[in-house]
Amino acid sequence: MKEIWHYILFPNHENGMRLYKELGAIGIKTTIAPTPRSLSKCCGISLLIKKEDIEAIQKCIQEHSIEILEFAEVEKDINPNRDRYC
Repeated sequence: MKEIWHYILFPNHENGMRLYKELGAIGIKTTIAPTPRSLSKCCGISLLIKKEDIEAIQKCIQEHSIEILEFAEVEKDINPNRDRYC
């Protein structure tokens, strides 16, 4: 079974960084990641999140009026042999 990764997509970099900061302040760990091109071609960054944190994240988004495009899911597709140079 493939693993599913959960992302938050943004209309711009500023909103992504604001949410990253606010989530860190309340103890929710996220990772700033490049937006998978299969999901969006808008803003270059997204936040990689845990599914179990989505409800708390939605609350934070509403409380701080942070604009997002959507919550999205994508199958983990990591090729360990990609970009090997040695």
